[in-house]
Amino acid sequence: MMKKMLLAVALTTASSWASAAHVLVVLSDADQLELQGGKVHPTGFFLNELMQPVKLLLDAGDTLTFATPLGKAPTMDKVSVNAKDFGGDEKALETHLKLLDSLKLTDPVHSPVISLSRVEQIGYSHFDAVFVPGGHAPMQDLPGSPEMGKLLRAFHQAGKPTVLLCHGPVALISALPEAKSYLQRLEKHSGAKAQGWIYSGYRMTSFTNAEEDASAAVLEEGKMKFTPQTALTNAGAIFISAPQKWQSHVVEDRELITGQNPASALELGKRLVAKLSDVKDQKR
Repeated sequence: MMKKMLLAVALTTASSWASAAHVLVVLSDADQLELQGGKVHPTGFFLNELMQPVKLLLDAGDTLTFATPLGKAPTMDKVSVNAKDFGGDEKALETHLKLLDSLKLTDPVHSPVISLSRVEQIGYSHFDAVFVPGGHAPMQDLPGSPEMGKLLRAFHQAGKPTVLLCHGPVALISALPEAKSYLQRLEKHSGAKAQGWIYSGYRMTSFTNAEEDASAAVLEEGKMKFTPQTALTNAGAIFISAPQKWQSHVVEDRELITGQNPASALELGKRLVAKLSDVKDQKR
């Protein structure tokens, strides 16, 4: 009788794992952002933008794999450690900090983060969705990453949920045929255009130019070489922002789900969990 009970538990566990959604979370390797005039600013991912969706996914029983272009342990932007982005709830802040610590993502020795080249070796088909959180760090390396571009083109072709938040949507630029050339032209002239983008004509959002201006003090009088809104719009996006700055705002178009700012993290995470529930239903 006991053997039958143990077998039933094992089968249930295996079934639950088999039907779980597998989400790839892509972060930046960068801990500094290069600004205009040769200035640099310390940066990283934003705590709530990463951890609120991650907690929702884990609570839903999903399996997560964390990656960066080079496989380095990512850096958390210290500015993001505040209760404001958790609705003023200090307990929620502490809960998400503890979860981040338990995952060891930022630990230079024990981080489970793998490289995007390793992701390709595993196979893009292994993953049901990709999620890119914000913070300024993605501005430094994701839009010009060939590996990021290859991954996004594969997910686009397969129609798999592609979810990006705040400054994260700038990573979509990597899917351009000549992403680095476009970025170089954009740094010199904000009106530079691009052609051949797989997301041209998609409705999307990101941290807006108005929000960049309102939060300029964060960069300590420095200025970014380009903004996500300008880069996406000039590449062919139909850019849609919330009526007011700092409001939660999520835009969904085909496989793409984008969120505007830190306040959008929870709604974006809930949209992704809902999308993946359909994926899990198909696996059962």
